[in-house]
Amino acid sequence: MTDSITIQPIGPFSATANIPGSKSLTNRALLLAALADGQSTLTGLLRADDPDRMIESLGHLGCAPVIEGEPTCAVIDGCDGKWPRGKADLFIGNAGTAARFLAAACCLAAKDGDGETTLDGIPRMRQRPIGELVEALRTIGASIDYLGDEGFPPLRIHGRGLRGGTITMPSTLSSQFISALLQVGPYCDEGLTIRFDGSVTSQPYVEMTLRLMEVFGAQVEVGPNFTSVSVAAGGYTACDYHVEPDASNASYFLAAAALVTGSKCTVEGLGFKSLQGDAWFAERVLQPMGASVIYEPDAVTVMSPPAGESLKAIDVDLNHLPDMAQTLATLALFADGTSIIRNIGNLRVKETDRLAALQIELTKLGADVEIDGDDLIITPPDSIQPAAIDTYDDHRMAMSFAIVGLRAEGVTINDPACVNKTFPTFFDELAKLGAAASA
Repeated sequence: MTDSITIQPIGPFSATANIPGSKSLTNRALLLAALADGQSTLTGLLRADDPDRMIESLGHLGCAPVIEGEPTCAVIDGCDGKWPRGKADLFIGNAGTAARFLAAACCLAAKDGDGETTLDGIPRMRQRPIGELVEALRTIGASIDYLGDEGFPPLRIHGRGLRGGTITMPSTLSSQFISALLQVGPYCDEGLTIRFDGSVTSQPYVEMTLRLMEVFGAQVEVGPNFTSVSVAAGGYTACDYHVEPDASNASYFLAAAALVTGSKCTVEGLGFKSLQGDAWFAERVLQPMGASVIYEPDAVTVMSPPAGESLKAIDVDLNHLPDMAQTLATLALFADGTSIIRNIGNLRVKETDRLAALQIELTKLGADVEIDGDDLIITPPDSIQPAAIDTYDDHRMAMSFAIVGLRAEGVTINDPACVNKTFPTFFDELAKLGAAASA
């Protein structure tokens, strides 16, 4: 792919978008299948940089997924909570999900005794906090050393098993810390109970983790108002599982339908039965902005506001849907007033500082953008200014700002190849809407 591409505006379209499998579900399913007792077959897997780091790491630990037929289908012989290889060096690039999940999973013992794993990534990964997870793991019996700055990768993890028990966690920077702990809960000697002292960051992602754990046979109990979660000891049982499309990546195509007058887009396999919280982006964001939304059990359809009507500005708390903030932020450029995206402070510790990146790039396009604590306030310009958008090695910056180019002239995306992290065919799918891109 070239160093930059310029997106050309398009006319009305009607399309069914082909969205690859969910990154979040792919990484969870891969790990749970590797930990389970027996052989699992996984279909619909996302094949992109992030899950490929997870696949490589599981191979180093002795549970290599075997790709059969389609690249999105894998068979995994699980280790029943004891890694076949206890000593491994894992490089996870900038895959935050893999880093957090593997940090917890590598605390489990190996088949031949104590293990020792190092976990590292690219320079940006060494800036992404992991201290809250490490401290929680130490509380339930883990032995983990920092090999660099305190609170950040790289880590040396001693695989000696986990005692488990009951821990109390305050509000965390990332829901992935909670999911990482929960996923090893069935292999803790005493099981695991987490009591939450405060709100749960990105709670739908934790709920997704629990529902998938139950698919693999875990016994889970959630306290009233999500004040606690208990996981019984007993392990996982292998199963066959199909990964649904990625709701976060579907948001760009649903947003495109809302943005381009006279357009309609359907995503199949992603309806009100979805395990993903981001599947509700259309109802909670696009519909209040004026788009028409239809949910079915296994599909969602979005249609633009009627001709002559603009998108409406919105004031919304996206703490539970943080990956949707960039999609909404770019739509806000075309809304009829000032939009406020609240409670998204955890964007600062993603692939880049997404709050700062959004402010810089939206301002290039002519918007008035303010960061007020953990809130982002966006007042659209009278007209979008042509600009080259820097993407900060962040797939979601590239994909969300590409949508702007469907309505505005002169939007250039720098380093478009960063979409390979979760959606290598993104620009091909965008072209099917009628969007031409020139180098």
